[in-house]
Amino acid sequence: MECGKEMSSDKDSIAIILGSAFDQMPTWLSLEARQISTPYGVATLYQMPDTDPPAYVLFRHGVPHTFLPHQIPYRANAWALKEVGCCALVVTSSVGLLDQNLPLFQPLIVNDLIMLDNRLPDGSTCTMFTEPSETHAHLIITEGLFSPALSSQVAALAEACKWPVAGEVVFGYVGGPRNKTPAENRIWPKLGAHANSMSLGPEVVLANELEIPTAGLVVGHKYSIPGLETENDNVSLEESFERSRVTFGKLVVQFLENGRPVPFGNVLYRYASE
Repeated sequence: MECGKEMSSDKDSIAIILGSAFDQMPTWLSLEARQISTPYGVATLYQMPDTDPPAYVLFRHGVPHTFLPHQIPYRANAWALKEVGCCALVVTSSVGLLDQNLPLFQPLIVNDLIMLDNRLPDGSTCTMFTEPSETHAHLIITEGLFSPALSSQVAALAEACKWPVAGEVVFGYVGGPRNKTPAENRIWPKLGAHANSMSLGPEVVLANELEIPTAGLVVGHKYSIPGLETENDNVSLEESFERSRVTFGKLVVQFLENGRPVPFGNVLYRYASE
């Protein structure tokens, strides 16, 4: 299936979502703000000029940092990405690692998602199909929420900029704004998660409902393992985010300059109307 174009008014584009590590506009990126009106409010995307295909950055928390995790306008952001024709979306996050064998501050590809309750932080169902309509549908996951083609592309781009991917992880989504308790972090590995954070999950689900192929790219900025002591324990949150920025930085530019759209591999099943 081709990347869906029912809502898109632009040619196929690519985009990347950046999180808490980017609480200010990066000085090394030349970006032009573009405001997109959606049924859920206005969303702001930032376009990198003179790229083919068009390339966009979405700052999850705004720039400067404005939205806490539960305040992020997830539906507006997803609609805006579809509106600009996004056919390859890389969703990033600075995460807590639940496996001490995984390295900190190195890129990791997300290959699956655990989202125990399919809801947005406001309690509503995590879907773009909030009301009955002719276009509402079931998302049938056939190739996975994370596109193998796009994930492979991201891994190749990471290799090209000499910052190779250190492994693949299952991501556990836990809505914020508080962090996880030690008891909660003991449960997550037993469920199969290798990393968790307060974002990424809703963005991936909503993007798939809009037929946007998606990849997940995360960097561990701490270990969320109760009782584990490491030399990173005394590093401030600001310093750990700065180290995450360094890791993401090369890959962000590489993707914006060299990323390519990919086909959408899942299925939106709609019942035939009478």
